[in-house]
Amino acid sequence: MNTTPKKSEKRQFAPLFTKPNMIIMGIGLVFLIASYVLMSGGGTDDPNEFSEKIFDTRRLTVAPVLLILGFLIEIVAIMYHPKWFKRNSEATDNTEKQS
Repeated sequence: MNTTPKKSEKRQFAPLFTKPNMIIMGIGLVFLIASYVLMSGGGTDDPNEFSEKIFDTRRLTVAPVLLILGFLIEIVAIMYHPKWFKRNSEATDNTEKQS
């Protein structure tokens, strides 16, 4: 009564990330790239000259907010599982049908 699988039998595993996960990851990646692009620049060619452009609202406020949003979107993309929302929608459908 040996229940171990034979060498010829291979287990089929579901992929770790599905298509919705990849789409959400792409959106998060766009946010991250946009934030780094917004943070860049503002320097001068002359080291003896100071530029006020480094204190722009875009670099101090907008870019870090986009960066944090990008990382949060990436966390959601990693944690997202499509079955969670199917169960909730099926439960609400069943309660609506019973009423």
